[in-house]
Amino acid sequence: MPKLFAITDGACSGNPGPGGWGVVLQARNDLGIVKERQLNGGAANTTNNQMELMAAICALEALDRASKITVITDSIYVKNGITSWVHGWKRNGWRTTNKKPVKNVELWQRLDAAQERHSVTWEWVKGHAGHPENERADKLARQGMEQFKSG
Repeated sequence: MPKLFAITDGACSGNPGPGGWGVVLQARNDLGIVKERQLNGGAANTTNNQMELMAAICALEALDRASKITVITDSIYVKNGITSWVHGWKRNGWRTTNKKPVKNVELWQRLDAAQERHSVTWEWVKGHAGHPENERADKLARQGMEQFKSG
């Protein structure tokens, strides 16, 4: 049975500004990649963190059925948020430890809901460090941003 991977990335030109997200979805077996799908999109006025979240959300929402998947992100914000911080936020009514509303709460709630139907392992990789699929996800994110850049 192939193992599923989603390599995700977000990009933003200005922060906030036009942004994009990209995903490389792969099914791999012992011999290599069995099947691959690329996704991307963007927004006119967004932040890098919002695009990092959208990449992970869209990767999980793209799966037709409950799956065991490894999501690979270069965003410590996304990885720590969904594996650690989210538990406290939910306990505190989506407020931080100092009682302030969680930034990007709608996206965090959407990501939390998207991962509920799957068995997700979250991995962090250093961005722009030669990880081939991360570089491809970055390129997809930049392509997703292009339509929202003026000129």
